[in-house]
Amino acid sequence: MDKEMSYGSDYRFIPATSIGSGVGMNVLADLYCHTIQIVNICLVGNPDTKEFVLVDAGMPGSADEIISVTEERFGTHCHPKAIILTHGHFDHVGAIIELVEHWQIPVYAHELELPFLTGEKSYPEPDSTVEGGMVAKMSPLFPNEPINLGNHVNQLPHDGSIPHMPGYKWIHTPGHSPGHVSFFREEDSALIVGDAFVTVKQDSLYKVLTQQQEMNGPPRYLTTDWQTAWESVKKLEALNPAVAVTGHGLPISGEPLTTGLRKLVNEFEWIAIPDYGKYVDGNLH
Repeated sequence: MDKEMSYGSDYRFIPATSIGSGVGMNVLADLYCHTIQIVNICLVGNPDTKEFVLVDAGMPGSADEIISVTEERFGTHCHPKAIILTHGHFDHVGAIIELVEHWQIPVYAHELELPFLTGEKSYPEPDSTVEGGMVAKMSPLFPNEPINLGNHVNQLPHDGSIPHMPGYKWIHTPGHSPGHVSFFREEDSALIVGDAFVTVKQDSLYKVLTQQQEMNGPPRYLTTDWQTAWESVKKLEALNPAVAVTGHGLPISGEPLTTGLRKLVNEFEWIAIPDYGKYVDGNLH
């Protein structure tokens, strides 16, 4: 393995899954969503042109599945131009080192996320005390040490453009993590959200397993700044997206997206913000 790159010492396979695991969905002609255990990756690009990127890099140990899905959609001799990260939590970078080595491609992330991707800084520990279900209670198992991608990771351009994603702009949507970003294409109002909001109650094991759809805020056990997370959801709702692919849960579009997002913005402190937890500021309620 490339000596420049390494996972944290707490890197491990996480035995959590859902009924959607292994299922892919054509959201748009050039936007494909695939679920790996409990998290989504996106392939952005038209299969006819073979020009595409991978958004996020799945769960630990999922490199073979991601490579297989990519080859099935674009052909065995095709590879992404880059991996674009919404953020660097373990379930979004779980296979990234193997993928970078296999494809020899660059990674891009927001500048505030780089310390967590270059071995400099650990994320805050997951909060197992937060109000929520069994996944929240399991969260101490989740890796939070930084990975080190060395010089393979690059800062997203300051002008909002995204390398190899023409038409899309990145939007800084912090709260869940400092450098969290979402991606929006004005032409068709397509939104790739990451974990700024999700469409499943991610702290509930039953709802994760069944993928019961409901608009919700970012996963509770890893969100450290709830006021900022609320501002980020307001920012995304103002874009009036037509379709949204979230990091967890099924893609959502049309009226359910519009009304669900408006309700989430208006009732964020009751829907999203937990009643208690070490990252919860009592002044929010």
